[in-house]
Amino acid sequence: MSSQLFGNLHEGPGLLLLPNAWDAVSARLIESLGARAIATTSAGLAWAHGYADGNSLPQAQLIAAIRDIARVIQAPLTVDVEAGYADDPAAVVRLVARVMELGAVGINIEDGGGSPDLLCRKISAIRDCVASSGAELFINARTDVLLRGIAHGGAATEEIIHRATRYRAAGCDGLFVPGLATADAMAAVSAAIEPTPLNVMAVPGLPSMDTLAKSGVRRLSTGSALAQAAIGRASHLASGFLAGHFGAMFEASIGYEAANGLFAGCAHDS
Repeated sequence: MSSQLFGNLHEGPGLLLLPNAWDAVSARLIESLGARAIATTSAGLAWAHGYADGNSLPQAQLIAAIRDIARVIQAPLTVDVEAGYADDPAAVVRLVARVMELGAVGINIEDGGGSPDLLCRKISAIRDCVASSGAELFINARTDVLLRGIAHGGAATEEIIHRATRYRAAGCDGLFVPGLATADAMAAVSAAIEPTPLNVMAVPGLPSMDTLAKSGVRRLSTGSALAQAAIGRASHLASGFLAGHFGAMFEASIGYEAANGLFAGCAHDS
């Protein structure tokens, strides 16, 4: 699927729901359940490879993981590249080009605790490279104003809109605001960035799907929540087993044939 067609998924019908994957099996499972696209979670992917979240995953590990995921899915893939694993826009462009070579049609790239100026330079460099190559890429700019506590209340909404305006000018296609959780704030941000689609993250107490849609949200992702839930469940089952109780482990499991069947017909590396 092209980046343009992936972008069209943000226009409905309904919200684009992205349960974030962290490895090949989670991606293939999510696809098999009917997801229209697959997104990665940087945190879950880092943990799966033995690294803490926060731009610490070696790029070789990221590329290998994306290659594994792309091999087993047919749905469009968008990759969380955190802050690009570098401050140098040229280095970020090289990484994004490698991700695109593996078949990704979208990326998330964040400002984190860094300067909005730096993210603008990265987005602009990526957009210029993509345009010059004749390729397509959906760039979802993530701002961490709320996650980092950079501003609060109405000031936070103003800062989000200010950054979004700059990221749009630099060439992003969507805006991701993790931590944005009230209908009024969502409506204010979505109105200010129209027609750029607004992406929010599932958190406890988030408004209903209907309210999200009415507030201008077009994309809802789980972030690391599914990976955390899987780790939490594994912790519970493993601790029970170590205490001599293992019945729950079999009650919660997918059948062997069903798990194996997820990969029937998947391509193999040559």
